[in-house]
Amino acid sequence: MKRLLQSAMMLLMLSVLTGVVYPLAVTVLAQLCCAHAAGGSLLRKGDTLVGSALLAQPFDRPGYFWPRPSATAPQPYDPRSSGGSNLGPTNPAQIDAVNQRVAQLQAADPANTLPVPVDLVTASGSGLDPDISPAAAEYQVPRVARARGLSEQAVRAQLAAHTQQRQWGIFGEPRVNVLELNLALDAAR
Repeated sequence: MKRLLQSAMMLLMLSVLTGVVYPLAVTVLAQLCCAHAAGGSLLRKGDTLVGSALLAQPFDRPGYFWPRPSATAPQPYDPRSSGGSNLGPTNPAQIDAVNQRVAQLQAADPANTLPVPVDLVTASGSGLDPDISPAAAEYQVPRVARARGLSEQAVRAQLAAHTQQRQWGIFGEPRVNVLELNLALDAAR
């Protein structure tokens, strides 16, 4: 009976420690040291919530930079079903999807003869990556500038201002958050 009581007390103590104390401590620490990220990195346009800097959103109008394609199903850019397509590079469905995306990009800007960057035609592992490479953003500059009636130089200035470098100079790759860049272009009007 004594061992049963000891086991029950240990279970109760560990349940409170790992189910209440630890999550509460982590939540408080996150709110103290990085409240914006802990709160979902939400972005607002005035008083209106427009999205999160952590999740891609669909943009398909010519005056906006487009994100990586989404692999979420059944709807694209659905954060409730995050995940990759699991299609390999030799899978016929993947090849067809990439060819279709290349054709869509070329149809949106027929004068652009640059090679299409791979991140504009392939989905990320989560299907919701909010960032594109600087090369993918640069590929879109002429189309966006033309559609907005801006000079390419003005659009490139916004692009440069919203290009994030490697973290601490060594981790990751340079990247551009599509939603933040598009919001900055809207605000610059």
